[in-house]
Amino acid sequence: MIKQRRVLFFLALVATGSLGLGRGLAQSGAKPDAESEKFYQEARIIMSGEESKIWKHLSDAETRKEFIKDFWEKRDPDPDTEANEFKIEFESRVAYANRHFREGGLGMNTDRGRVFIFLGPPDKTEDFLNRTYSTTARGSVLWWVYYKYAVGVQFVDEKGYGAYKINQTEGNIFEAMELYKLGQWVGADAVFKSRVVNFNLKYDAATHELVVLIPAKALQLRENGEGKLEVDLDFKFYVYEDEGRKRQVFTDSGSYVSADVEYEKAGDIPFRFSHALDAGKDFVDVIVMAKTGSKGKIRKIFDLKVGRTPGP
Repeated sequence: MIKQRRVLFFLALVATGSLGLGRGLAQSGAKPDAESEKFYQEARIIMSGEESKIWKHLSDAETRKEFIKDFWEKRDPDPDTEANEFKIEFESRVAYANRHFREGGLGMNTDRGRVFIFLGPPDKTEDFLNRTYSTTARGSVLWWVYYKYAVGVQFVDEKGYGAYKINQTEGNIFEAMELYKLGQWVGADAVFKSRVVNFNLKYDAATHELVVLIPAKALQLRENGEGKLEVDLDFKFYVYEDEGRKRQVFTDSGSYVSADVEYEKAGDIPFRFSHALDAGKDFVDVIVMAKTGSKGKIRKIFDLKVGRTPGP
């Protein structure tokens, strides 16, 4: 029940703009250009909290254009192709929601519209006109089932005029929504063992390194022909200093080799990358992908607070 309330609260914030995204440009003192306004009106629904904080500090059309480009590139499932499949699918879902779920406003702002945008078309739908699931509803009771996410969503038309609201959820719908927001995905032969990898990031001020910590048990290692197991990963970092006013992007790679078939017991595997950060509050967006052979991408945004280095 707590998770269901979290989902309902989150969807309500998206619908009303209470996440604070709409105030971003106003707070920066910038008048939104047409491209920025169009982008925001749709993409705000899948902006992370950190991205919204960065967005509100962008003061001109050029930096906002750069943000928009990064926003879609981070979610592109296959950078080697010309098309961005995520962006195409997202825009298609928004258009469908606005056409089919109009209940007094834009369809993307309705409960059914938002669930459709995040999870896509359901694998199975059930429509009950009886009171099996609700004794108070005047209209229908709908179930949307998603086998991919092991999630079910129940909508109820309490008033009887087609305004469906979420009444119940089954499974971890919040997790599924978060995965979609960040554009995470895992292919059938992915180097990552699960769709959710809770990796971490820390900053080593002594060595001026960003250290990505990935649980060994989350990785699928391969034999390298020398009796050892290994994995090769590509990393892409978007570093937003001073809460987003300055941006740096860099890529690097890292490898891990183990002679132990029980490498999962190794705990977190550290991947270290040289990158000095000044004292202050920074957002670091980290994308990790398999270097060769496998598919999959994990992503996480970190809020780092770098302290001042003590003087001699």
